[in-house]
Amino acid sequence: MLHDKDRNVKYYQGIRAAVSRVKGRGQKALVVDIGTGTGLLSMMAVTAGADFCYAIEVFKPMADAAVKIVEKNGFSDKIKVINKHSTEVTVGPDGDMSCRANILVTELFDTELIGEGALPSYEHAHRHLVQENCEAVPHRATVYAQLVESRRMWSWNKLFPVHVQTSFGEQVIVPPSELERCPGAPSVYDIQLNQVSSSDFTLLSDVLPMFSVDFSKQVSSSAACYSKQFEPLRSGQAQVVLSWWDIEMDPEGKIRCTMAPFWAQSDPEGLQWRDHWMQCVYFLPQEEPVVQGAALCLVAHHDDYCVWYSLQRTSPEENGRVHQLRPVCDCQAHLLWNRPRFGEINNQDRTDQYAQALRTVLTPDSICLCVSDGSLLSMMAHHLGAEQVFTIESSAASHKLMKRMFKANHLEDKISIIEKRPELLTSADLEGKKVSLLLGEPFFTTSLLPWHNLYFWYVRTAVDQHLGPGAVVMPLAASLHAMIVEFRDLWRIRSPCGDCEGFDVHIMDDMIKRALDFRESKEAEPHPLWEYPCRSLSEPQRILTFDFQQPVPQQPMHAEGSMELRRPGKSHGAVLWMEYHLTQDNTVSTGLLEPLEDKGDCCWNPHCKQAVYFLSTTLDPRMPLDGPRTVSYTVDFHPHTGDITMEFRFMHTPD
Repeated sequence: MLHDKDRNVKYYQGIRAAVSRVKGRGQKALVVDIGTGTGLLSMMAVTAGADFCYAIEVFKPMADAAVKIVEKNGFSDKIKVINKHSTEVTVGPDGDMSCRANILVTELFDTELIGEGALPSYEHAHRHLVQENCEAVPHRATVYAQLVESRRMWSWNKLFPVHVQTSFGEQVIVPPSELERCPGAPSVYDIQLNQVSSSDFTLLSDVLPMFSVDFSKQVSSSAACYSKQFEPLRSGQAQVVLSWWDIEMDPEGKIRCTMAPFWAQSDPEGLQWRDHWMQCVYFLPQEEPVVQGAALCLVAHHDDYCVWYSLQRTSPEENGRVHQLRPVCDCQAHLLWNRPRFGEINNQDRTDQYAQALRTVLTPDSICLCVSDGSLLSMMAHHLGAEQVFTIESSAASHKLMKRMFKANHLEDKISIIEKRPELLTSADLEGKKVSLLLGEPFFTTSLLPWHNLYFWYVRTAVDQHLGPGAVVMPLAASLHAMIVEFRDLWRIRSPCGDCEGFDVHIMDDMIKRALDFRESKEAEPHPLWEYPCRSLSEPQRILTFDFQQPVPQQPMHAEGSMELRRPGKSHGAVLWMEYHLTQDNTVSTGLLEPLEDKGDCCWNPHCKQAVYFLSTTLDPRMPLDGPRTVSYTVDFHPHTGDITMEFRFMHTPD
């Protein structure tokens, strides 16, 4: 956020203007800054001429850093850091604030605008912390929406029919009616909408301003809805609402900071990259046909923390439906599968790849045991001719969902669900039979990093006694791969800031560095890299291989080596991913999907998160491009914990 130049400049301009207006009325400028963080906005306010500033920060490590940063910059006499939640701050001679402020400065927003509690915080601040008719920076926020049809985005919310080619013809796995009717998960899907190709959606409406919040007046956190009538630009299926907001720092709206995606920008070339504020994808409860020119109402609903949308033929005022309850999943699928998982299951090419592998390993007398959370593999195995299929569903949610899936496809008597942890499996659960084919995608809902799905290997080890002689395991193996990359923008989230708009925030950089040195020096973090463009500087390299034909070894696995940088650029980090070898000649990648182009541009699996290990020495934008051309690595797999630790570092070679 400190690297967001556009945000910082606009806030500074807005604060200067607010202080000037107060001073112009002959008043002292008294500022309350809620959620001060580093104290940046408070220091801007004092520099702009504010007489005093109360900087409120609830997170103690951040408040402690703010105290030091304020002191370092020489503002301790004008800024008081209060380590409390704003709703706990007291006002009065013996209070945290001696009197109410007449300038309210905040940065409490998330991608959805209100998801971090902005409305209740503003509501309380106006009642207890600021004067009536105070100045506010930002002054106003406006939420915008655009209705679209998008098969790709709709595939993140609904299960499509899954087609399986068998020797008896095509079999179709259909979703249960409960899933068809379900309005979906109540939470927003926030993504980098600028990375979604314009060919992946069709605009059905213009950009519609849905509602605004004036932060200089009393704000309400009560539930509300706002209707906007429009005429569809074209006929189609209304499925998805794309949404974003802008903030105006001044009453005239001349100082504006927008989160609009590229097609809604007046200057797409000057787009400010952000990861703290992105864009929102909302799914309508059901897709609805719309006709070009036939007027409709798009309705934005919100409570104190969430926004959601509905499409209505008449305005809510006309039909009496002033408020609609927030949609809640009642089909279990949206609780078990996140949005990328829906997209993965709906990927027909991926389904075909698994079906091809299954045809290779299945025999008419196969006794199959499927181990993956809420996987369709068990149904595919049945359709492809397995004699008997069992599936382990450890959680109540996955058990309930799969029971519905089997019933909808008339397979409730054909596939047996075992609701228990794999290590507790008994011979009686398998009706006294030995498993000849152990199946996994693998996918487990608790997995965050790519190698967390190695849990399948532990399951394979736990059920070893139930595998018959010559039993086949699919996937037969997995491998960990890595590559050195240069990010277009993602490096900013770990790059030191130094000076920000003329203020020294090195203390913040040092605090983050100490935290990383303590916790994450040998850890990677998950990122969906299809949203974060990067270039490969090295060729991809296989680091470790995990043989699922054998149980998990007792001893750690170790790999070390080096990667030569073949393309010029800054080595921001190493990207790691898993590849699952379903059979000898059939591999599914959770990372790179296509061979690298000459320039090194990468095409990543959009349904999986890859792991990023940042090379901290190259994250400083002041570092020169010409550096070491080789990166060494050590990677260790610890079988007793399932952890993978790693270290990547530059090799300095002599001239």
